[in-house]
Amino acid sequence: MIWKKFTIETSVEAEDLVAAYLEEQGFPGAEISDSQPLTEDEMKQMYVDVPLIPEGDQETAYVSVYLEENLSQEEIQALKENVEAELKRLSEFLPTGTGRITVEETSDDSTWQDNWKQYYQPFRLEEDIVIRPVWTEYADIRPEDKVVNISSVMAFGTGTHETTRLCIGQLRKYLKEGQSVFDVGCGSGILAILSVLLGAGYVHGLDIDPQAVISSKENAEANGLSRDRIDFSCGNLLAGNIIGARTEEEKESYRKASLGSGIAAVNPVQLVDLAMGEEDTVPARTYDIVVANILADVIIPLSGVIPRYLVPGGIFITSGISTDRAGDVRQAMRKNGFEILDTVEMGEWVSVVAKIGE
Repeated sequence: MIWKKFTIETSVEAEDLVAAYLEEQGFPGAEISDSQPLTEDEMKQMYVDVPLIPEGDQETAYVSVYLEENLSQEEIQALKENVEAELKRLSEFLPTGTGRITVEETSDDSTWQDNWKQYYQPFRLEEDIVIRPVWTEYADIRPEDKVVNISSVMAFGTGTHETTRLCIGQLRKYLKEGQSVFDVGCGSGILAILSVLLGAGYVHGLDIDPQAVISSKENAEANGLSRDRIDFSCGNLLAGNIIGARTEEEKESYRKASLGSGIAAVNPVQLVDLAMGEEDTVPARTYDIVVANILADVIIPLSGVIPRYLVPGGIFITSGISTDRAGDVRQAMRKNGFEILDTVEMGEWVSVVAKIGE
């Protein structure tokens, strides 16, 4: 679909007022862009893990709304005049910037998906782990480095967040050469790919978002990893999209396990890859390690489902847990037959590692 992007160049002080005015005029959901760096608290609240690099004039802000293509030139002109009048009124109380207004035609998916790339640069995640976007160069590569090439990134999945670092530390501690790993909620596939680089013999990544699966597959290809080493599929273990659940009895057991999870269930008899237009491409199996870097409210109900995917004595590595929910996670794990092995904190986040009975 083609849209008209209506953008007002204003000041940081006025950006919220301008956005509120546009909402009053019937254009909700304004997009605000400025070069003000996020505070540490804001990054934690937003669960942001993209290493944003502020640049440009930090006093200028851009407030944009998207107008439907069928909006007439007369209606657009009337909106411009109304905004100009409002900016003039606001300027009596605070700086409003240049007030320049531009209208440009754009598609809803033509360029915005690539705009973030200029802010995502290579970085050293740990002493011997480098995350390298494929469109950049990074001179500081050492012979011993494990380099993860990234060609596609979801909103969450660049590898810099504390929860991801916690998972990597636990994988280093518990993963043994040649073992299998199931990454539940794989995002952009970074943990799954790192698992291979850390010695896993086979890794399966699962995500409820089809776009995440596409992103993960592209990243695996960027690292030269074949599907016999790493594969991805789309599904929700808490909504009955269960790998290998072929009988009605199996499907019903998973359906019961998901009750009260807070996850909206879709058709509980869906196969895992139905959202991708495929049939279950990843064979049913158990794994030596399951890793879930999600949130406590998802990990708690998952703890009743994951045992079916673990070999006897298998390890469940979790992260994305806020410090105030760690006790709830441990309690749910014990209730579902796990022995707690490890709890590690980083900032306000916690990783809990548990072992299923042998």
